Order: sequence, then structure tokens, then C-alpha cells
Amino acid sequence: MRRVGSGLSIYGKASIATAQSRFPPSAACFPRLAARLPLLDSGFWILAPEFRLLNSASPFPAVICWPRMNPKEVLEFAKQKEVRQFDLRFTDLPGLSQHVSYPISQLDEDSFEAGFGIDGSSIRGWAAINESDMLLVPDPSTAHMDPFGEIRTLVMTSDVIDPITRQHYERDPRWIARKAEMYLKNSGIADTAYFGAEAEFFIFDSVRFDQNQHSGYYFIDAEEGRWNSGREEKNLGYRPRYKEGYFPVPPTDHYQDLRAEMVETMIRSGLHIECHHHEVATGGQCEIDQRFDTLVKSADNMMLYKYIIRNVAYQYGKTVTFMPKPLYGDNGSGMHTHQSLWKDSKPLFAGDMYAGLSQLALWYIGGLLKHARALSAIIAPTTNSYKRLVPGYEAPVNLAYSRRNRSAAVRIPMYSASPKAKRVEFRPPDPSSNPYMGFAAMLMAGIDGILNKTDPGEPLDKDIYDLSPEEMKNVPSMPASLEEALGCLEDDHAFLLKGDVFTEELIETFINYKRKSEADAIRLRPHPYEFALYYDI
Repeated sequence: MRRVGSGLSIYGKASIATAQSRFPPSAACFPRLAARLPLLDSGFWILAPEFRLLNSASPFPAVICWPRMNPKEVLEFAKQKEVRQFDLRFTDLPGLSQHVSYPISQLDEDSFEAGFGIDGSSIRGWAAINESDMLLVPDPSTAHMDPFGEIRTLVMTSDVIDPITRQHYERDPRWIARKAEMYLKNSGIADTAYFGAEAEFFIFDSVRFDQNQHSGYYFIDAEEGRWNSGREEKNLGYRPRYKEGYFPVPPTDHYQDLRAEMVETMIRSGLHIECHHHEVATGGQCEIDQRFDTLVKSADNMMLYKYIIRNVAYQYGKTVTFMPKPLYGDNGSGMHTHQSLWKDSKPLFAGDMYAGLSQLALWYIGGLLKHARALSAIIAPTTNSYKRLVPGYEAPVNLAYSRRNRSAAVRIPMYSASPKAKRVEFRPPDPSSNPYMGFAAMLMAGIDGILNKTDPGEPLDKDIYDLSPEEMKNVPSMPASLEEALGCLEDDHAFLLKGDVFTEELIETFINYKRKSEADAIRLRPHPYEFALYYDI
């Protein structure tokens, strides 16, 4: 730490992490002072006065300056960082990040209006070949340095624009998320939706898979996998038992240092990280928790989060998957999504009803539960998702709400009595989902619940899995397959069309893509276990 005058200090990485986890970003800062300070790789300054929290005598560093750059500032930042190339990123319909790179000489202030042309016909779920021209228009507020490239590269997330109409492309997932935010504001209910998603993942040492006309298999190996306990060579033991990975210290937790490197890279890239730990499953299941942010920004952050996790692991000679259920017989990976609404900087979910919630929050929960089966096609959008959504693995199969109870689809966290901390956690989503579309769809379901004053019913505070068959009859459940989920979305998507956030054409395209390319593709192929069941029948 070093003083820069006026009681302000520049803090090192550890203090930056502390500051980020405690305080929201603010664009209001000390511009004259900040202009003289070096930028981090994410393009922000961390300044800290002696700041005292309410009811606390301890000083904490506070983030008081978090500039979102404009085009001119991006160019200045690129010059300061001696950038050689810039990389424009966007997301396809299934949720995979795409990119194209250019020499930095191609970027000027006009580029942020004119954009850069691409062929959209080869992007999954996008335009036909006869209408394939698209423009990528960089969002300057997302600028940061790529932490992995050997050539100094500036990265920006882009919006996709139709070059003929100059309108946003309706199949651009980021535009769907932005429309959801606008719809919320126009509704008058709230002006801000905060989302915080906890995306779990597996770290493996190797993976092999193939499928053809006469064979089909996959083979996963992980040094940490409990199945390696009997290995004869180079075996030091210390592996989490099945369903007991939450969360022993090293050396049983093999990936403390690797996760720490991921976290440090995330912080340098501008993400707010709160903690990291091993998860329940053996074989390298982990979680790194980000701080909540506004809907679009949180989705942007999730795409960067996945990029960093995959690439840090790759540098270590490891491979990461966000598949919901890569291992049989152990817990799958979820993406529990915390959400809350605010208006005029005041939280709307705090009140004096069940679990300290407001009536508005209960209606929001009612909307989530009412539309959960339709939402499942978007928030759990793979055939593999429904191998996670089965009883017995902490998966929220049953549609109910509860405080603290993690077996309910909607949980109300009770860690803090502060009204600002009051939120709902929707647990069915998994990290295979497109965060832009998933967050937008959940918000639309919640808004629909508020507008229609949807009663969520009585809470269920006992363990759902201990209920008798008679009691279980009254608890609705998530779909059992992707095909069933797509059918639910076909039958119930009017709430997504409000404010033209989702379009009928987009939903039809999504359903057709998922049905043909995924559900039907799996249904048509023999499964290896079918040979164990039926070969000698």
C-alpha cells in the first residue's frame, strides 16, 4: 500500500479483493486524482480512504472509482497498455463465446458506431446464408486486457447489429438481456435487477469421447477422482470420497492453488470474487463465487468467468467442463442464481412476511415456480441437464420454496438480516445455460408473477426427499427430460413475449435447434449401457 494524498491509498491484490467483495462499484470518483493513477488490466482504479462501516470501528478499503470507459478512453487505455490487437466477442444461441481479432490500427472512435462486419450464417441458431451479413459493435464499457494472449490484446464484448436496418439482431442473446432490463424499468416495478450466479465446474486431467455408426464411448480421468484410489503407480491417496468433497483442506482438495490462480486472474480482469472452494463431488468439482451485478453485466461476467477458468486450467495441463452431470453416481454441477429487485437504490425484496420477504418478493417467487417447467428449457437446456435434475444429489427437482432448505427449487438465504442482503435463490439452473437468455427468462417469470400477484403457496421447510408419497403428490416437479422441457416452453412462453423481450421467432428457432440438434440426436443413437441391459435379451 502507498499513500497518494488526501487520505487515499492504492491497495494491493489482497485488499482489492476485499474491497471488491464489500462494496459496489461507483462511477462517481476523483477524476483528477484518478487520471494520474495507472490502470489495472481491467481498466479500473482502486482507491481507498479510511472508511468505517456502520456499527463497526474497523476501517476497510472502499472501491470509490470504477470507470466504465468510453470510446476515447478505450483508445487511450490501448495506447497506455501498448496493445497490438483487439478481440471482439459475442455469444451464440446455445451460449458459447465466439470471437474475431483485428490489428489495433483498425480501431478508432468511429468503430464504436460503424462496427465490424462478420458472416453470421455459420453461427449456431443465427441467420440463414442469404441474410448472413452482421455487424459487431464493441461495447467500450467491457474493455479489458486478455490475460492469456502472447500478443497484447484488448478484449471487448460486442452487440450484434443488422447492417441493413441498423437495429439490434433479435437472436443476439445479449440484446435479449438488455431488453429484459428495459422492460423491468418500463414496468415501473423496479429500475434494477441484480443477479448473482454460482456456476460449478469439474477439473479433469483427460477426457476422450467418440460416437459413430458402430461405437460410442466417453472416458474421463482425474487425479483427484476417488476411482483412482486403487491405482498401483504414483498413488499418494488423499482423494475426496463420493459426495464428500464439500470441503476438505489440501491435500484432499487437489486444486486450491489452481483455483487461487483462477481467482487472481479474474480479479486482474475486473471480476468481483467473494470466495472459492471445492464442491461436493469427487474428481475435481469446484466453485468460485462472483459478486452480484446488474443483469447484463452479470451475464457478461459469467462469460468472462468461464473463459478464465478454462484457460487457466488449460495452462496447467487440465481440462474443465461445465457439463451439468459428467460423472455417474455423484453430484452434478448447478448454477444457483441469486436475484433481487431494487428501485431508487432501495431493496424491494425485504419485508415482514415469510423469511423476511416482502409481498412483492413472494409474488416474484410465485412467477418463478409457475413458469419453472417452461424456464427449464432455457436454464437447464441440455439432455445432460436432466441427469443432474434427479432426486438424491441435492438437485432441486421439486417446485417449492423455503428458507435455508436447499432441497427446494427456490431458497431464501438467511445469512444476513440486512434488507440489502434479502434475495431469492433459484436453484434449478445449470452452467450449460446461456446466461443472457437464462437471466432474462427468470426475470420475465418473476415480473409476470408480480404483475399477476401469483401466490407461491405455502413454504416447504422440511426435507422434500423425506416426504411421504401422499405429500409428494401435491408438490409439482421439474421436467424429466429436455424433450419434455421443450414441450413445456412451447405451451407456456407468453410471459417471455412481453415487451418484445423474447420474440416468437426466437423461441421457435431455439426449440427447433434444441430438438433437432440435441434431443433427437441423442434419442436416435444407441447408448452404451443399453448393451449391458439388452444385448442378450
